Amino acid sequence: MESKKIYIVLTRTNTILSRMIGFIKDDEYTHASISLDRHFRKMYSFGRKYTYNPFVGRFVKENLNEGVYGRQDNLHGLVMEIEVTREQYRKAENLINEFILKKDLYKYNYIGLVNCLLNRVSCNNHRFLCSEFVYYILNKSSIANFNKSGNLVRPQELLNIKGRVVFSGNLKNTNWSRKTFNESELIPRYQYAEI
Repeated sequence: MESKKIYIVLTRTNTILSRMIGFIKDDEYTHASISLDRHFRKMYSFGRKYTYNPFVGRFVKENLNEGVYGRQDNLHGLVMEIEVTREQYRKAENLINEFILKKDLYKYNYIGLVNCLLNRVSCNNHRFLCSEFVYYILNKSSIANFNKSGNLVRPQELLNIKGRVVFSGNLKNTNWSRKTFNESELIPRYQYAEI
């Protein structure tokens, strides 16, 4: 059976919140997005509704050249490609479409962020952190299972999913609209975690 690909995009911006999370948790990456498209025209996550206001967060469609990303000259990031079955891909696609249709129902999980930093479980069906959302999609699609509360899954931990890093570096130095990955561009994997 033919497989499909899902992409996880991990980044670290120079915003105050990103620097604070990186400092407290000593993580290289502080934000996570998911894309079903190898050209990253559609990336989904939870983040700022307004570029200059960190206090209003929600489900967002992201673009590497707009919003907070658009303000970055250097965008430290990593792209991981995960091979999935057609059924897993279809489940992930349906879940994301559900978030798109009900986007006004969902908000950023600020309480979950504080609890994550303190290693305390805190879940809400309508509030998500960026990595909590990505993990939710992967978990509900039977792609990954860390056996822990979603709010405790940090962007950095998504590197433990079985997949391959296809890019690492300044995401602003890429042209995703024409980008194709080949074996010579692959970066060695970190570690694998089977579902």
